[in-house]
Amino acid sequence: MKKRAIVLLSGGLDSATCLAVAQRDGFECYTLSFDYGQRHKCELQASEKLAAAMGAVEHKTFKLDLRQWGGSALTDDNIAVPDGGGAGIPVTYVPARNLIFLSLATAWGEVLGAHDIFIGVNSVDYSGYPDCRAGFIAAFAEAARRGTCAVDENWHWSIHTPLQNLSKAEIIQLGTSLKVDYSLTTSCYNPDQAGRSCGKCDSCLLRHQGFIDAGVADPTVYQQ
Repeated sequence: MKKRAIVLLSGGLDSATCLAVAQRDGFECYTLSFDYGQRHKCELQASEKLAAAMGAVEHKTFKLDLRQWGGSALTDDNIAVPDGGGAGIPVTYVPARNLIFLSLATAWGEVLGAHDIFIGVNSVDYSGYPDCRAGFIAAFAEAARRGTCAVDENWHWSIHTPLQNLSKAEIIQLGTSLKVDYSLTTSCYNPDQAGRSCGKCDSCLLRHQGFIDAGVADPTVYQQ
């Protein structure tokens, strides 16, 4: 029997590539997305399309409301999504988002007997979010072991981060070699009502430059 894995699937190119890697490595994949009140809800539709197109065994969208306290341009309409990057942790950082998401992934993983979790975090071409760094992932894996049945049953969680040290171009090249259809993905933090990408936010800029550097045609539909 194939080993089971939970794959965090945001609908973006990184998480789609992560799903392809997990499948390449022989895992039976269960995909998990989050409706957390984000302004870019079109990513949820992208996640559903990706899960179906890529043959996930089961796809779940977990609903939680991080707009209750906001604190991010993605969960508070009073905070504008900035154009481009900038110094320090950007306002598009959602407080403790990956900590929350990984915690819920371990909960579903315990139920499924899936002790492997894939997440598309990156420390090269990224926006500087603290919950994307290798130190956080390692610390979480140990916390999850101590806080679940793993500590008594003598097993551990494997948190796979296959994109951790890749550039955006390398991620796109990897995904292209694994037949990922990037036209199904969306990365924009500030899309319009039709789901078209703004082409100006940090995520759009990193994505578009990645396609240029990879020598792969960018299939993204931009507003202009």
